[in-house]
Order: sequence, then C-alpha cells, then structure tokens
Amino acid sequence: MTATPSPAYSTTTETTTETTTETTTPTRHPSLRHVLVVGGTLHAWSVLSDEQWDQRVESLGRLCGTIGVPWLTLRAYEPGEDAVDTTLPSWHRHVGGCDVIVDPCGDGRQRFAEAMQRLDPTDEVNEATVAGVLYEPADCEPDLVVVLGPPTQLPPSLVWELAYAELVFIPVEWGDLDADDLSVAITDFSNRRRRFGGLDE
Repeated sequence: MTATPSPAYSTTTETTTETTTETTTPTRHPSLRHVLVVGGTLHAWSVLSDEQWDQRVESLGRLCGTIGVPWLTLRAYEPGEDAVDTTLPSWHRHVGGCDVIVDPCGDGRQRFAEAMQRLDPTDEVNEATVAGVLYEPADCEPDLVVVLGPPTQLPPSLVWELAYAELVFIPVEWGDLDADDLSVAITDFSNRRRRFGGLDE
C-alpha cells in the first residue's frame, strides 16, 4: 500500500479534533482483531476535506484502540457512476493503539486480481497467502464487516470477506459516520456467537 497524499486525504501524524459528545465505549469481543467499515462511493470519499478525514480516522481509530482492536480498515462501498475521473491512493495511519487503513478500492474483483498479481511466484497459493496480500499491512483478515447501508444488498467491494466475517448493517450515510455508529456495530458483534461460515445446528 502507498502513503501518497491526495487532495482529499491527509497523511500527517498530528491531527486536530473537536469533541462534541462522549462516545460510548463498547465491550470488546475477545476474538475481534480487525474491523472493516464499508461505505460511500469514490466521489463521496473525494469530497471529504482533509480535516474531515483527520477527524474520522482519529475518532474511529481511537475507539478501536481503546478496546484493544489493532486493525481498522475503511473501504469504499462501490466505485460509483462517477468513478472514472476519481483516483484515490491507499494509505494508513497509527492512531491510539490501532492501525487505520484507508482503502478506496470499491471493486472486490479488481482487488482480488491485483492481490494475486502481488503474490510471490515462489509462494504456495493458499488461503493464508492470498489473505496476506489482500489485507496488507494488516496481519489478519477482518472479523467484523460493518456495512453502511440496507441489509438487502451486499457491497461490490466485498468478495473474500463474505466467507467468514460477521456482517453488521447500519443505516448511516458515509458522510455521517462517527464513532458512535461504529460502537453500536461492535456491540452487536460482541453479542453474537461466531460461526466462522458455519450454520447453527
């Protein structure tokens, strides 16, 4: 992943945030190590200012860090109709004990194809090696996928994650997402019994 700055992103380490309300800290599930939040088109991502990105990454990252979640990924829901002229880089930042990855790729098939191209030709192609290049620099697959939108449609940006991750859908627009929304989703996850792709007997 690159750390190339974009007019719509900021990769500086010092951030300024405004706290207006106190976020309720959820109870962390012991198996939760990686949260993936999926929402917004590339256009919706590009219109956020540097300050808005700083505030979002800072607040969401600190929430995850507070409960011991080491990885948080933010990913576009889909490219969108106006994605042809929208090119955004991937980057990540360490915030309060959590590494936040910003991944604008809204096409899951494209991501999978590019990941396969990055595989070392000398490595065996298996679940572990594919997951390793799909989620780098994260060292594990997402345990929880938070989808901003209705439960009647799956994001095109999800392919590999649908096998084992727990899905939580929340009716929130990308521009309105805050730490309280993520807290609600994590609490939902913590109250579940994980099946890892299996079915209840």
